[in-house]
Amino acid sequence: MADITKEMTIGEILRMNPDVAPVLMNAGMHCLGCPSAQAESLEEAAMVHGIDIDDLMKAVAEV
Repeated sequence: MADITKEMTIGEILRMNPDVAPVLMNAGMHCLGCPSAQAESLEEAAMVHGIDIDDLMKAVAEV
């Protein structure tokens, strides 16, 4: 499986690996199906939610 990057949209990430959804939900990203999830990169979404992208990437990599 290809690696998930912070430049990918949440929609792309969830299509690659749906098991990432609980990680994102636990981080405070509750609107995984909203239009922004299809357009914003993971890094942009993390910034909007006040989440450290490096910490989030570590958590996503553990899935």
